[in-house]
Amino acid sequence: MTPLLQVEGLTAFHGPAQALFGVDLAVAEGEVVALMGRNGMGKTTTIRAILNLVAAGGRRRFAGRDIAALPAHRIARAGIGLAPEGRRLFAGLTVRENLVAAARPGPWDLAAVRRLFPRLAERDGQAARTLSGGEQQMLAIGRALMTNPRLLILDEATEGLAPLVRAEIWAALDTLRREAAMAILVVDKSLAELTRLADRAVILDGGRDVWTGPPGDITAGRAARHLGI
Repeated sequence: MTPLLQVEGLTAFHGPAQALFGVDLAVAEGEVVALMGRNGMGKTTTIRAILNLVAAGGRRRFAGRDIAALPAHRIARAGIGLAPEGRRLFAGLTVRENLVAAARPGPWDLAAVRRLFPRLAERDGQAARTLSGGEQQMLAIGRALMTNPRLLILDEATEGLAPLVRAEIWAALDTLRREAAMAILVVDKSLAELTRLADRAVILDGGRDVWTGPPGDITAGRAARHLGI
């Protein structure tokens, strides 16, 4: 089966400094893949390179289409939704305005997002800047879903959040996996949660993919060496 997203030999640069050195990864339809590694190992850069937000090289195909030369907005329109690190909401707009600003036709509409994250319905008229960190993260995910993507990319979806809010977000991602059969590429460090959610993990170290397999197969030694756990 041809993967929905296929990345081969991905390289990326921050100015003159090379950050990625031939990363390979793939995500199939309906599959959840965890992108893991210690801070500074290239996870966010990999996502930004896939979306052509940094200078990048290598082969990148999505839904059978070569996206390596496409600008970021056309890659998004091809069916990739991103909830970025740092959320990057429209701070002065309301929850509803943030959601509808990104809307494209499909099953993910205001009602569907509110079912997934009931808190957003309660905060409908509030400015994004007034939300808690967890609510802002829910809004960032909801905004990405409103684009009706075939692939959802989540960069540090639970970082720095309170345990109860983290649990809500992990439950929502499990719902997406089970009920929507959505392809998801998720960057996170929570090995226990990712073991329950993800079909495969790709570990980066020094801008290279150094291990791929089921997250449940990550040994304590590998976790200590590559994840800092």
